[in-house]
Amino acid sequence: MDNIKDKVAKLLALAESPNENEAKAALLKARALMAEHKLRPEEVREQDSQAVIRRTIGIHCTKMTDAWATTLNAVIAEHYCCVSFRSHLRGQKSVELGLVGLKDDFAVCEQAVRYAYDSVKSRCKQLNAEHKKEGWPGSEIRQLCNAYGWGFCSGLKKAFEAQEQEHQEWGLVMVVPKAVRDNAADLKPVIFATAKVDGWLNEYARAGYEDGRRFDMNRRLPAEEQRKIPA
Repeated sequence: MDNIKDKVAKLLALAESPNENEAKAALLKARALMAEHKLRPEEVREQDSQAVIRRTIGIHCTKMTDAWATTLNAVIAEHYCCVSFRSHLRGQKSVELGLVGLKDDFAVCEQAVRYAYDSVKSRCKQLNAEHKKEGWPGSEIRQLCNAYGWGFCSGLKKAFEAQEQEHQEWGLVMVVPKAVRDNAADLKPVIFATAKVDGWLNEYARAGYEDGRRFDMNRRLPAEEQRKIPA
């Protein structure tokens, strides 16, 4: 059993690799071994990796602009054994996204959040340019971009649920460690209420849902694969 623990510990260390493919492959292999041998994260990590990291990650949003980002952070954090939170300074409208997690989990989760966030923002930038050229008012462009973002979050959550159904044995390890839960016990609810996604916004929400459901953490969706949205 000690050999298995050593192997898993080395795989978790590899999960910090700046190479996204290598990091993801190492993490998934580690979790598969942990599930097979019924090991918890606390049983295989080296002592110096036990520290809980609680830190903001430099992504900001408000209730009106990119409000979906808080949900995106929460959806991904849950899947990567972390807890999400938002930090708000008195007198400011914007909040900053944050994560709480063990060292290895935090590193991989932050990478995943940044990549997904950048992908949604990239698509919203395209939508903004397309509709601004057609003379759409800024308020409506903001609404459709938010609808796309909310849809993406829903689709990504669905994809994670399908993945976990396919690998039900991961349920042994796809949990937030107690040390992380204790550290985050004082945190308040972290997500904003869902924006309007019905009526004329439904097409944008559906497009976001499909992109989120098919999203691959290893690559950004090529433009030709993104669901076409009628102007």
